Amino acid sequence: MPDHAYRVSYGGRMLRRLIARAFWAVSRWKLVGESAPDRPTVFVGAPHTSNWDFILMLAIAWRLGVDIRWLGKKSLFAGWRAPLMRRLGGIPVDRADASRVVDDVVALARAGEVFGLVITPDGTRGSNDYWKSGFYRIARDAGMPVTLCFVDRTTMTTGLGPTFELTGDVRADMDRIRAFYADKSGFRPERRSEPRLREEEPRP
Repeated sequence: MPDHAYRVSYGGRMLRRLIARAFWAVSRWKLVGESAPDRPTVFVGAPHTSNWDFILMLAIAWRLGVDIRWLGKKSLFAGWRAPLMRRLGGIPVDRADASRVVDDVVALARAGEVFGLVITPDGTRGSNDYWKSGFYRIARDAGMPVTLCFVDRTTMTTGLGPTFELTGDVRADMDRIRAFYADKSGFRPERRSEPRLREEEPRP
């Protein structure tokens, strides 16, 4: 078991659900969409346009009873922040050995944990020409499906979309992802990025 793994006690799960229920009871946002997957999956968090996306993702996961993991640079886990970051599902990434992430994710899955690995492929909460392809590589290498998570300010809705296996045909898979996110605006619509990977472009 990787050292960043954790298990939430029954009491902890109940507390999280109570907090999430209170959040959704007073929030202007509405939780909609698909039910939580019953196997380890890569949660694609998009459009990622605000720090509020993380709060909404926690509220979604806690309400649906999903354990989430997310990737963060190793420096975030230094000192007093380390226990908090791990309790919130953080997995430290050493950029000098980034390939280890897949091994850690596979180890979690083999240990019998059901979780969503949250990855925000559009990156830095700003408009970019391309998404980062890490979510695609991790899902394929770890043998995990992807779940499309969304935030849509125009309808004030957020939640989980479909869960499906990537085929390895990058353009076909991204066409499916683009179709889903076509009407999803994000928290700040002006920062939204079109779902597109460099790997889709024809080689010169």
